[in-house]
Amino acid sequence: MTANAVTKLSITQAACDRLIEAATAKAAEISVPAVIAVVDESGALKAFRRMDNAPLLSVDIATNKAYTAVSFGIATHEWFDFIKGDPPLLHGIVHTPRLVVFGGGYPVKVDGQIVGGIGISGGHYSQDMVVAEAALAALAE
Repeated sequence: MTANAVTKLSITQAACDRLIEAATAKAAEISVPAVIAVVDESGALKAFRRMDNAPLLSVDIATNKAYTAVSFGIATHEWFDFIKGDPPLLHGIVHTPRLVVFGGGYPVKVDGQIVGGIGISGGHYSQDMVVAEAALAALAE
């Protein structure tokens, strides 16, 4: 690192491919056609899959879940607890474009540093979380 710049790690294409494959396998296992989006550390889309019969609206939702997760470094389901007791934040921040405050988006970390994000959409958010967690577990293997 220099005085005027920082060095950031970014998710590799190989890691994206493993996340996509593991998420697809878990979604198929639980019979939830899903959209899987992986973004790099800057929130730019790096890998994507829309399984057959996955809802069209899930394309934007999955991408935004991944973006939300990498943007603040927390899983999307953690947002609700963060904002629920704060009325100005609860009623204001939810109007922020691309912010998702329900489950299915997670930061992707390597050695404790955020390198990307994954977002899943297609089922109930609890199912999306199961799919994302399976993908992250496979990446850690």
